[in-house]
Amino acid sequence: MLAGVELPTVLEFVAPLRCIAYVALQPRLREAMQPIGQVAHPGDGDNPPFLSRRRPDNSRMERLNKLLAHAGVGSRRFCDELIVAGRVRIDGKIVRELGTQLEPNDHQVMVDDHPIHAEKFVYWAVNKPRGYLCSNHDPSGRPLMLDLVPHIEQRVYTVGRLDEDSEGLLLLTNDGDLANGLMHPRYAVEKTYEVLVAGSPSGEDIKQLLTGVWLSDGRVKAGFVKKMKRQGESTWLRVVLSEGKNREIRRMLAKLGHKVMRLKRTAIGTVRLDRLPKGKSRKLGQTEVESLRRSIARRSRSADDKKPAPEVTQTKRR
Repeated sequence: MLAGVELPTVLEFVAPLRCIAYVALQPRLREAMQPIGQVAHPGDGDNPPFLSRRRPDNSRMERLNKLLAHAGVGSRRFCDELIVAGRVRIDGKIVRELGTQLEPNDHQVMVDDHPIHAEKFVYWAVNKPRGYLCSNHDPSGRPLMLDLVPHIEQRVYTVGRLDEDSEGLLLLTNDGDLANGLMHPRYAVEKTYEVLVAGSPSGEDIKQLLTGVWLSDGRVKAGFVKKMKRQGESTWLRVVLSEGKNREIRRMLAKLGHKVMRLKRTAIGTVRLDRLPKGKSRKLGQTEVESLRRSIARRSRSADDKKPAPEVTQTKRR
C-alpha cells in the first residue's frame, strides 16, 4: 500500500505517462542531435534496412565505431561523436544510431564524404625483453613494447600482457574477436611459462600450486607444474596457466616462500616463442591463426557443455 493506494494501481497509472513523455520528446531529441549548420532530413536518423544492432550467426559483423577506429579515424568515443553528428554515411545514407553493425566488406563507409576502407587483420608474435612496458604511454619515459614494432601500422591489441620485469611471448592483433577469445577466462586458453625461483619447491609446494593458492582476489591454481632443472641455489619450473590475473605466478610462488627471479612466457595456446630473438617480431602463419581459433571454439563448446541442464518439472496426471 502507498498512501492508501495499492502499488499495482500506481504502476498502471505511471507507465503510460512515461511512454507518452518519451514519444513527445523524440522530435526534440532528434533536433538536439543535429550538428550546427547542418539541415536535418527526414529519415536521416533511421538505420538502412541492411544494418543491424545484433550479430547474426556465422557472420563477421562489426560495430561501426570499431571499424572507424581501426581505420585510423580516431578513438571509439570520437567515432561515436561523428556518428551522432550525422557525419558518417553507409552506402550514401546517414547513420546516427550507436551500436550499428555491418559487414565491412559489403558496404561503403564514408566520413565527411571521404571513403573509409576496412582494415586488414594482422597477427604478430613479439619477444618482449625485460624492462619494457606493455603500455601506450609512460610518464617516466621508460621503453615501451610498441617501440619494438614501429613497422606495424595498424592499431593493435596486446594479447597477454607481461609486467616490466617479465619477458617472452606477446601476440599483437587488430582482430578484436580473436584477442577477446584468447584473453577471456571463459575460454581458458593456456599460457606456458618458464620460471626461475629462489630455492627448490617441494612436492607439497607443487601440489599446492595445482590445487590452488588463496590470494587477495581469490583462489588461483596452475594447470600444470614441472621442475625442469637447478641453477645454483635456484630452480627452473615450467608452469601452465589458463587464467590471467595480475602477476599471478609471482604472487602464488611468493605465498609459498619462493621468490620469482625470472619469468618468461614461451607459448600462448599453440603459438610458441621458439627461437625468436629478444626484441624481434614475426608474422603468424595462417595455420597458427586457425589453430588459435579452433582452440577458442573447442573450449567454448566445452564451457557450454558444462552448463547445468534446465530443470524439467514433471506434471502428474490427475
